[in-house]
Amino acid sequence: MSDEQWFYCLKHHTVEGRDGCRAADRLGPYPDKETAARALEIARERTEAADAADREWADRGAAPRDES
Repeated sequence: MSDEQWFYCLKHHTVEGRDGCRAADRLGPYPDKETAARALEIARERTEAADAADREWADRGAAPRDES
C-alpha cells in the first residue's frame, strides 16, 4: 500500500499530489489518482445524502427532551 495522497484542485480542475496548490483550493486527500479525479462527484453524492438526512430529520421533528 502506498503512502501517497492525491488531491483535486478546484482552481485548476486537475488531480495533483501533495505538493500542489494550497489546501483551501483543494479537496482531499484521496488514496489514489482515480478517486481524486472523482472528487466533485463524491462531494455531490455526500451533499445529496446529507440533504436527504436533513429533510428526514426535519420531517420527523426533533425528539422530545427527557424531562426526568
